[in-house]
Amino acid sequence: MSAMPISSAVPHRALSHKVTDPHALADAADARRDYWLEHGLCTTPSDRPSAEETVAELYERAGFTAPRFVWAPSPPAAHRLINDAGLSVPPLTYGAPPHPSEGIAAMWAKSRARMDARIHRLPGPSSRIIGPACNSLRTSLYDGVATAIRGLLPRSPLGVTWYGQQEAHRVAYYDTFRHFGLVDYQARDDDLLDLHATLVGATGWWWAFDGVCVMSERPTALHTEPTPSGNNNQRRLHHPDRPALEFTDRSHTFVLHGTIVPDWVVLDPTAERINSERNIEVRRCAIERIGWDRYIDMAGLALVDRADDPGNPGCTLGLYSTPAGWGRPGLILLVVNGSVERDGQRRRYGIRVPHWVPSALDAAGWTYGISGTDYAQLVRRT
Repeated sequence: MSAMPISSAVPHRALSHKVTDPHALADAADARRDYWLEHGLCTTPSDRPSAEETVAELYERAGFTAPRFVWAPSPPAAHRLINDAGLSVPPLTYGAPPHPSEGIAAMWAKSRARMDARIHRLPGPSSRIIGPACNSLRTSLYDGVATAIRGLLPRSPLGVTWYGQQEAHRVAYYDTFRHFGLVDYQARDDDLLDLHATLVGATGWWWAFDGVCVMSERPTALHTEPTPSGNNNQRRLHHPDRPALEFTDRSHTFVLHGTIVPDWVVLDPTAERINSERNIEVRRCAIERIGWDRYIDMAGLALVDRADDPGNPGCTLGLYSTPAGWGRPGLILLVVNGSVERDGQRRRYGIRVPHWVPSALDAAGWTYGISGTDYAQLVRRT
C-alpha cells in the first residue's frame, strides 16, 4: 500500500458523540485508528503555514518567543543544516531557564499525565478497547517508519526530535477517548492536544532551538504491506523493487517485509555480497530476493546429503555446506515450505543447522527437536 493524499488533521470536537457499547466502540475505534494511520503514512507536501503557526503557538505556550522557520527536504538534510548552523541544545543547568525543546516537551508530558489520570478513572472496558488500536499505530508508525528514518541520520544528538506525522499513535490515543465522548480533559489539555493533532496532519519531523525551528518535509514515497499475523491493521514498510521510503532530495531506504536492507540487496544481490554480509537478517533477505536454489548455484555450495522429505511428500531435503564468511561452522538445510503461502506458492528456504548433523533427515529432525529416525516416521509436517 502506498500512502494516499489526505487533508490536514483538524480537530472536530463539536462532532464528538458518546459511544459506550463495547462492540460499537471497538468498530468506531478501528475507524478512528485508520483515520490516524492515513495521516501517519501521508506523502503529500507539508502544510507549511499550519505547521509554522502551530509550532509558534507551542513556543509561546512554553514561554518562548515564536521562532523563525527553516525548512529542509528531509530529516537527513535537516540534520546537516542543524550541524552546519551550529545549532545545539545546551546542557540542562539547575536554575537556568529551559531550552525551547525541553520546555515544549515538559509541557506536553505534564498534559499527558493529566489526561492519563482522567482516562484511568474511566469505568468499563474502553481503555482495553482503545489501547490496542493505538498500540498498532505505534508499531506501524513509530517503531516502523520512524525507525527507518532514524537509520538515515548520523548518531550525533540533536536534543528532542519531534516526529510530526509519526506522532499519530500518541495523539490518537488521547483524541479517541475525547472524540467518542468518553472523557473530558481540562481546556488547556484540549488545546494542546489540538495543536499536536494539527502537526500530525501538517508536517514531518521538526527540531526546536532558541530563535529558530528546523522543519522537515514529509516523505514523497512511503510503501507498506499488512504485517502477517498483525492485529488492528498493523502495517510494515515494504517494496520489492524500489525504496520503501523516499524524500524529495532522494534520501531513501530500502525495506523488504519490514527489514531495512542496504541498496544492493534489492538492486544487485550477488553471492559475494551475501557471503560477506555479517547481518543475518540482511543476508536472509538477499538470499530470498534471488531464491535459495539460485543462491546455492551462484555460491557453489557443496551438497552434503539429499533425501526425500517424509514430512512433505514429493519434496526433497538438501543439506549443503556454508560459505566461509558466515561465521561459526554450520550447514544449510534446504526445505520446501509445508504449507501454501498467500500467493498460492510453496517456497524453498534454507535453515542453519549444526555442523555435526550427519544427514539431511537428521538435520530436519534437529529443527523439531527429534532424531532423523523419528522424523522419517512423520506423516506430514507444516
